[in-house]
Amino acid sequence: MSITLRAVAQDAGVSISTASRALNGSPLISHETRTLVEGSAQKLGYRPNRAASALRSKRSRLIGLVMNNLVNHSFHTIAEVTQRKAASEGYQVILSTTGGDPAAEQDLLRTLSDHGVDGTLIIGSGQNAATTNGFLADGMAVVNVIRSSRDSLAPTVLAADRDGAFEATRHLAGLGHRRIGYIGGEPTSDSGRERHAGYSEALEAEGLAYDPDLVIRGPFTQDFGADAARELLARRTGMTALFAANHEAVFGVLPVLAAEQVRIPDDLALACFEDMPLLQMWHPPVTVVDNGASEIAELAVDLLLNQIGAPTDPENLRRLARTYRVGARLIERASTAPPVTRKS
Repeated sequence: MSITLRAVAQDAGVSISTASRALNGSPLISHETRTLVEGSAQKLGYRPNRAASALRSKRSRLIGLVMNNLVNHSFHTIAEVTQRKAASEGYQVILSTTGGDPAAEQDLLRTLSDHGVDGTLIIGSGQNAATTNGFLADGMAVVNVIRSSRDSLAPTVLAADRDGAFEATRHLAGLGHRRIGYIGGEPTSDSGRERHAGYSEALEAEGLAYDPDLVIRGPFTQDFGADAARELLARRTGMTALFAANHEAVFGVLPVLAAEQVRIPDDLALACFEDMPLLQMWHPPVTVVDNGASEIAELAVDLLLNQIGAPTDPENLRRLARTYRVGARLIERASTAPPVTRKS
C-alpha cells in the first residue's frame, strides 16, 4: 500500500499542509521542520503523486533537454549542470537526443509538450522555431543553447565562438606560423559561421592571406574529422599549424595525425575548440579554447526557471528574445610552439 502524505505528517507530528510545504521546498518552513518531515518521508518510503500535484498546480516540475548528441563534451557538461540545478529547484530533467535531424527534433519537442513539461532547453538545428514559438505562446518556457534560430522568440545563450577562434588563430600566428590550417563546422550552424569568421579575421589582423586550400568545413562527426585531416595533409600546402574548430571532428583528427606520425608540435602545432579530458591527457596536451560550457548551462537554466510561470502576453514574449554570450578563453598547452626551422 502506498504511503500517503497524511502518514508522513502524522509521523513527523505536523499538519498535512506543513508537510506538503516542507517537501516542496517552501521558504515559509524552517530548516528544522523540513529536515524532520524529509526524514519521516524517507523512513516511510513516501513518494509524492506527481500527476495529482501537476493537476493541482498546473506545473509538472519536469524540464526537457533536447540536444543533437552526447559525443560533444560540452553537451555532457550542459546536461550535468542542468540536472544538478534543476534538482536543486525541485525539477526533474527529461534528456533526449536527435542525431541532428530536424524532423526527429520536432517529434521530441512535441512529445515533451504532450507530457506537459514546464520548460525546454534546446541545443538544436534552428529549424523548429515555429514549434517552440507556439510553446511560448502556450505558456511553456523555452531557451535556445549553443545554437540559435533567427525566427525564435526564445532567449538564446551562446558561446563567444568568434572571439575564441580569433584568439586561437592569433596565438598560432603569434608563434610565427604563416600557414594555418582550419577544420570547422558547416556554415549552417552558429559555431560553424562564428568560428570561421574569427579565424578569417585573425588572419587578416596578422597580415596573413586566407587560403581556401587550408580550410575544410563539414558536419559535426568523427568521420568528417578524419577525412578532413587526411585531405589537408595530402594537399601539401606547407601547413605548419592546425586549428580544429569542429569539436566532434577532433575525435577523427587526432587518430589520423597519430597514424600519419605527425609530430606535435614539431611537425604541426595544434589547437582545438572546446576542452575535454581527452585533450588534457593527449601527448602532448592540446591547446584549447574553453567555451565555458558550465557557465552557459548555469545561465540557460536560470533563464528557463525565470520564464516558468511568467506572463505570455505579446509584450513579454518580445522581451524574451535576447541573445546572451558567455566568454571563451584560450588555454595554452604543449601542443603549440613556434615552427621548427628546417635545415636545407
